[in-house]
Amino acid sequence: MSEKRPLDIVVISDVHLGIYGCHAKELIQYLDSIDPKVLILNGDIIDIWQFSKRYFPKSHTKVIRRILKMTSKTDVYYLTGNHDEALRKYAGFGLGNLTIDNKLILEVDGKKHWFFHGDVYDVTMKNSKWLAKLGGKGYDLLIILNRLVNNILESMGKEKMSFSKKVKNGVKQAVKFISDFEQVVAEIAVDKQFDVVCCGHIHQPIIKEMQHNGKPVLYLNSGDWVESLTSLEYTAGQWSLYQYPVSKSRVVLPEEEEDPNQPWGDISKVISFPNQ
Repeated sequence: MSEKRPLDIVVISDVHLGIYGCHAKELIQYLDSIDPKVLILNGDIIDIWQFSKRYFPKSHTKVIRRILKMTSKTDVYYLTGNHDEALRKYAGFGLGNLTIDNKLILEVDGKKHWFFHGDVYDVTMKNSKWLAKLGGKGYDLLIILNRLVNNILESMGKEKMSFSKKVKNGVKQAVKFISDFEQVVAEIAVDKQFDVVCCGHIHQPIIKEMQHNGKPVLYLNSGDWVESLTSLEYTAGQWSLYQYPVSKSRVVLPEEEEDPNQPWGDISKVISFPNQ
């Protein structure tokens, strides 16, 4: 096994375990390649909205096991999002190095950082949750279709394409929504006197300097593990975006023995969420 990269902070969001579009195997390979002091799971890690016992493959279970294993020496913060909002009633819960909460404030190298998923500033979520849930199911179907098309394109030696990105980039209203979201978050962060604000939710990975009333704020978004396959990494006093390398070969994980002495040895038997 290659040596793991030491990192100060890693932020991952919008994994959506439990849906067909989730790239769990790629995420496992990424988690196996890093050694962070702090891991922040910034919402929508498990897609409880669309959770079904009919579809929760071993690779999805392995992601949870990897994260739990990391808590032996890494501080792991699970911040809730809209797709895993059922966990919000456990805000403040801590067990060893694992903490569940709705937001996180950290002082990092003298700068005040604010981490939260971002759905609280989404107008669609606030006013029409049923519409947001319907859109989530449609998005999952679009991802399934996209994967089928990409498999055909790869077999023909052609470049992959992203349906949802083309839709977002082609619809002015979607572009405006993303811009408005980023601006609102930046303005609130400045008003609250934060130097850095980090969200997920909109699946748009980015690092950019923004301003409000003449005051700067660094806006971060960790993207997702459905399309972008990105995370945020902090080391040597700098934030950077990581993107999982695109490969035409399918990811195959090595077989491993389950450890019956670990509480997460057979986690698939204890995962149970009510239909939302």
